[in-house]
Amino acid sequence: MPTIGPLELVLILIIVILLFGVGRISKISGELGSSIRSFRDGLRGGEKEKKEENNKDQPSTDKKE
Repeated sequence: MPTIGPLELVLILIIVILLFGVGRISKISGELGSSIRSFRDGLRGGEKEKKEENNKDQPSTDKKE
């Protein structure tokens, strides 16, 4: 199985730029970055909800007098 070298990567990049244009590529990369960011935030939100549920289940040790 042949490996992809730097020359092949440059050639692929040139073809992609010719097909989509520089403006379209920057827009796509920005959308991709924001979608990855929102996905990570969604995963962290699930972890926060689990921690909050665990804290609700455990009795409080703080006694206010």
